[in-house]
Amino acid sequence: MNDRDPAVDEHVAVYLRFREVFGDPSKRSYMARKRDRKQPGTSVPFSPGRDPQGIADVMDILTSSMGWNSPLARSELILGWTEIVGVETADHSEPVGIDDGVLTIRCDSTAWATQLRLMRSRITTTIAQQYPEAGVESVRFEGPNAPSWKRGPRSIPGRGPRDTYG
Repeated sequence: MNDRDPAVDEHVAVYLRFREVFGDPSKRSYMARKRDRKQPGTSVPFSPGRDPQGIADVMDILTSSMGWNSPLARSELILGWTEIVGVETADHSEPVGIDDGVLTIRCDSTAWATQLRLMRSRITTTIAQQYPEAGVESVRFEGPNAPSWKRGPRSIPGRGPRDTYG
């Protein structure tokens, strides 16, 4: 039988383990040696850049790093249409979407579409100043939707429905 106290053996084993891990650097494990190496530019407490920031700053950094600036600017442009053209004009027109740098505006009547075409330069200038990240290069104005036999923006002109009545 062992006449030593098991509690004494345990503390000796712990001491020897600590000595093995923290004592001689060549005897430490790979992970222990890796922890000792400091990478340049790693985060250090109280270093520059560690100060708390406001949520708006954090969201700006996040959206720019994720590449969301352009879609967010486009949605802000569509939501801010009233501020761009004014309340009365916005009552008679609405932005439909932005495709390939072209902002499409649907108007209540052809008269409003014509009026907005005359204001095109002022509208595009305002958009370029307030929403530069939206990527709007031109603006297209549409009148009210009328039934058409045309099926999309790239359809081939032809005789239309008369082809089938024959």
